[in-house]
Amino acid sequence: MAEYAESLRKLIEEFKKLPGIGPKSAQRLAFHILEVSAEEVKKLAASMLEAKKTIRHCSVCFNLTDKDPCEICADKSRETKVITVVEEPKDLIAIERTGFRGLYHVLGGAISPLDGLGPENLRIKELLKRITSKVSEVVLALNPSTEGEATAIYLHKLLQPLGVKITRIAYGLPVGADMDYADPMTLTRALEGRREVNV
Repeated sequence: MAEYAESLRKLIEEFKKLPGIGPKSAQRLAFHILEVSAEEVKKLAASMLEAKKTIRHCSVCFNLTDKDPCEICADKSRETKVITVVEEPKDLIAIERTGFRGLYHVLGGAISPLDGLGPENLRIKELLKRITSKVSEVVLALNPSTEGEATAIYLHKLLQPLGVKITRIAYGLPVGADMDYADPMTLTRALEGRREVNV
């Protein structure tokens, strides 16, 4: 059986390292790269290198940005009394598409002992520092998964003594789904139906 040329095999292996890309998808991407012009490949490589070089975490909310603070944190027209807590930047973007005008805090994941992620691995201390008398509500907009539930319960216990209203987005999302795949209407309804956390 014929083998791929060494450089093609390496390209396929690199694509397989990307999340959600299996062997067949990696092969398809590699063949696509070979079919397009060298100029297009250079543009792709340049945009990847530029993003890697310029994108960093906002020092306030930990969203991905090329400015610090990010555009959301720097926006004076935002409702600063509400902080919405999300797991990842992609979740922030999903909420933002609904037209929500509060502030955000990106935890950097959820509590998941099986993946070696405990509370100390998340940006929880940074969240607690942001809870001042100016903040009246913290919205827990975590993915409806076992890890999201565990994180919500943990955060509720930490936030409750601070006297801030703690709400959770309503379950308009299917359990086990990621928010970045939800349509804006579903997320809008989930935000409108958020409720206070009672553990």
